[in-house]
Amino acid sequence: MPKLKTHKGAAARLYVTGSGRLMRRRRMSSHLRRKKPNKVTRKYAGKVPVDPTDVKRLTRLLPYR
Repeated sequence: MPKLKTHKGAAARLYVTGSGRLMRRRRMSSHLRRKKPNKVTRKYAGKVPVDPTDVKRLTRLLPYR
């Protein structure tokens, strides 16, 4: 069986926790941040779990996570 390749775009964007959950960053966090209220910019600080409907599709992109 040949080795599987990791999708580098997914590997750069997704973070796997110790328990195996997939985490992601929020969208629109880096562009035009000065205009956004402080409440919104604080929201971008943490990571968010990936939606359960997308987990199966995204775990195929990260075979050796």
